[in-house]
Amino acid sequence: MMNHPWNQQTVLVCVDCYESGVPRGRLYLPGQEGARFDSLSQLLLRAERLLDRTGGVQSFTTPRIFALAKPLEDAPCGAGELTRGSAGTFEMRVLFRQHASWQGELLWLEKNTRQSFRSVLELITLMDSALRAEEN
Repeated sequence: MMNHPWNQQTVLVCVDCYESGVPRGRLYLPGQEGARFDSLSQLLLRAERLLDRTGGVQSFTTPRIFALAKPLEDAPCGAGELTRGSAGTFEMRVLFRQHASWQGELLWLEKNTRQSFRSVLELITLMDSALRAEEN
C-alpha cells in the first residue's frame, strides 16, 4: 500500500467524506489506534497531538493559547478499520515542525503522487486540490 515503511513522523489520513470543503475521516499512526475527525480543525489538532505523543518530530515552538480549555477529546477508531478513505487517502510525512507550522511531504495514495509542503496552509491546499479532483 505504501512505498516506504511508516515511521514516527508519518500520519495516514483517510478522508471518508468531503462536502463543502469539510473533511471527515480518520487519522492513523504506525501500529496505533486511529482517531476520527469531523472538520479541518479537528484533523489538524488531532494530527498535532499524535505527533506530540510520538516524540519523533519535535516542535520548535510552544503553542500560544488564549486560555486553558478542556482538551479536545479523542474520538478513537480501531486499528483494524479500513485504512483507505472513501473520498481520498494521504500519507502525510511531517519532517519538521518549525515556524509554528509543519514542513514535509504528502503522498496521494490513489494517484501515487507526491508533493512537498512548506506550511500547514500549503498542506491544506494540496489535500483540497486532490479531494476536489476526486469529486469530478
